[in-house]
Amino acid sequence: MSWLGAGIGAGIGMMFGGPIGAALGAWVGSSFGSGLKKLGEAGVTLNREGAQTVFIVALFSMLAKMAKADGQVSKAEIQLVDDFINNNLRLNAEDRQQAIKIFQNAKDDQFSIYDYAQQYRQLIRNQAMREMVYRLLFAVAFADGELHPAEEQILRRIPEALGLHESIFTAMFNEFGHRSPGASGASLQAHYDILECSPDASDKEVKLAYRRKAAEFHPDKIASKGLPEEFMRHAEDQMKSITVAYDTIVAARKRQTAVDQA
Repeated sequence: MSWLGAGIGAGIGMMFGGPIGAALGAWVGSSFGSGLKKLGEAGVTLNREGAQTVFIVALFSMLAKMAKADGQVSKAEIQLVDDFINNNLRLNAEDRQQAIKIFQNAKDDQFSIYDYAQQYRQLIRNQAMREMVYRLLFAVAFADGELHPAEEQILRRIPEALGLHESIFTAMFNEFGHRSPGASGASLQAHYDILECSPDASDKEVKLAYRRKAAEFHPDKIASKGLPEEFMRHAEDQMKSITVAYDTIVAARKRQTAVDQA
């Protein structure tokens, strides 16, 4: 196999337990799963292949939990995940079946989506990769054109488990909600939320916030942390949101300055 095989070959499966370790165990067999070691207090250092495998195993497990949050997995959600596998990951037939198996196993396992998110946060320090997971959870939640209360509850709570700023919910909601029929455009506050700064911030502070977020989503940095190349489109989408947010804030401040000076 490609991504899963590389990760197992790197020995990551024997380095930790928890929900992600269990998902790996369910994939390769119960005898392997029973031998998984618990994640140590010192944490685990993963190479690129290991980080990539953890990313995808955790992602498909959390997507499964989100898809089933409202009590059933809809056809639209299944189609979105299937399209994601075929069009974004471009997996071969064998890897595709293994990704589906991870998804199916996670739907009914003993762990919650928050368990997966918390362990993923421990293993993957790069914030951009954690935001990628959150973005994809939003995509599944909106797959059928509406946000179920159970899905909204998860999307509001899980940023804390993933180690993300709480304002990311508002930023993503405005982005994905804007794609829905009848939705209004994002507010100026939503753009500040994307940059994780306040309207009271100085121009210099806003610029620094923009540069910090832009650096997190630089393609070279994300690739070096283990994000598969096929996921770069999602990083590019986030980068576009960051740029639009900054440009919108700057333009709004210029307009306000002109009004104040008139």
